[in-house]
Amino acid sequence: MNATRRTVLRAMAASGMALGLDGFVPVPGLRRLAFAATASERGLLVVFHLRGGCDGLNLVSPADDPDFIAARGSDLRISVDGADAGHPLRHGTAKIDFRLHPAAKGLAELYDAGHLAVIHAAGLTDGTRSHFVATDMIERGVADARSLSRTQEGWLARYLAALHPGGLAAISASAAPSGAFARWPAALAVPDLGGGFAPAGGPQIDEVLGRLYLDAPGEVGAAGRAALGAMRSIDARLPRDAQGKYLPYQPAPGVNYDPAGDVARPLRAVAQLAKMDLGLEVATVDMGGWDTHEYQPGRFQGLVQRLSAGLAAFYADLARSQSRLTVVILTEFGRRLRSNRSNGTDHGRGSVMAVLGDQVAGGRVHGAWPGLASDRLDEGVDLAVATDYRRVLREVLGRHGGRAAAAAAFPGFNDPEPLGLFAAAPQSTARHG
Repeated sequence: MNATRRTVLRAMAASGMALGLDGFVPVPGLRRLAFAATASERGLLVVFHLRGGCDGLNLVSPADDPDFIAARGSDLRISVDGADAGHPLRHGTAKIDFRLHPAAKGLAELYDAGHLAVIHAAGLTDGTRSHFVATDMIERGVADARSLSRTQEGWLARYLAALHPGGLAAISASAAPSGAFARWPAALAVPDLGGGFAPAGGPQIDEVLGRLYLDAPGEVGAAGRAALGAMRSIDARLPRDAQGKYLPYQPAPGVNYDPAGDVARPLRAVAQLAKMDLGLEVATVDMGGWDTHEYQPGRFQGLVQRLSAGLAAFYADLARSQSRLTVVILTEFGRRLRSNRSNGTDHGRGSVMAVLGDQVAGGRVHGAWPGLASDRLDEGVDLAVATDYRRVLREVLGRHGGRAAAAAAFPGFNDPEPLGLFAAAPQSTARHG
């Protein structure tokens, strides 16, 4: 073999990032990292994280709220009329004219078609303003910073362990597995499939890594072998031309991911994996850039446009399996009600969550709305959290994998009655709290 030591080490590092070995804890009975044999009856759950803290009040504005109008300039809220009027979210609360950002045409169409449900004033009940702490809490599925030291697993890891104690592969469409998969060794990072999904360095390095892991002892060695096996399984299913060159992914007719910009790549990867009939059940997608401390209006518009175009394309691309698809959108916290001197917004509290799917009770705004009057704001400056983010996620998981697995994902959390996020469940609309 002509592989250099540096090449092998680089490939090993890449393979280590592809597998959730950080804080590795063995899964009983894990002998191989595999997907289900065929398409899962549970369907596909995609968790879409808007990283940086999305300004929910700019994404979905209570456009006619006099307190909101008094607190923000017109370029950081959504108008009810004129050329820049937002998309009205009909079927919401009669008392509040919620408007979706004008750049979110694709999301507005999904909402109007009844596929998208919005949950406003949702988020962490803890008052942290730290991205790192808030993200850790969201990914571990806890409600306060003190619980972080007692909770090492991600909420998706606990959920998957309850469903598949023998291990089942899950995907993060990013450079490393999501923290929601922490301590779930069967988590793969698949940022892109355009150049295949094999260790860096080609077949020669794959062979070297295979030999290195072949005799590696313990569960870490077993997980390494499993990761290589899963990578090979995915790579073998990718289409190639007569010369063995990978062919570009072809979405469904009429679907165009290009307007989604950098969000297109991870969404295409998840869509392609979903169509491979591997039995993929859970995937995560990240979209950064939402930390808008300055010059928010233009930046935010571009972010919303890419988010909207990407999710609309992804949903259309999986048209044949929409009845089995659920996408939940979340962020670590919202932004301050009032803008700062740089025409941006600083770290706040309540924001927006959303759930997308064929079975979703869409076309409505769910949960309580606390209002924006001074005496209703959190610490006098932020939209208060009226819906604990775990309440949304637990209801989504209950629909996807059953109540027992959903409860295992958030131990100790006793949520109230369901919000009614799915058509078969009791439905409730947003109410003025």
